[in-house]
Amino acid sequence: MYKNLAQFTKDKRKEAKLTQQEFAERAGVALTVVRKIEQGKENLSLAKVNQVLLMFGNKLAPIILKEIEK
Repeated sequence: MYKNLAQFTKDKRKEAKLTQQEFAERAGVALTVVRKIEQGKENLSLAKVNQVLLMFGNKLAPIILKEIEK
């Protein structure tokens, strides 16, 4: 299980053997978006985050904390 969005994105990008620039181009976002996500910045556009996550077949969605804390 991944600790956070930043580590998940970075690990997946590296598994795909892509630089941040290559990944940004393939995801259709600016390089700054990928950098902000991987740095754990908090002020991000949900639409841009989901655009990046779709590269891995994932999407950011709300979860019920009680369910994962069990």
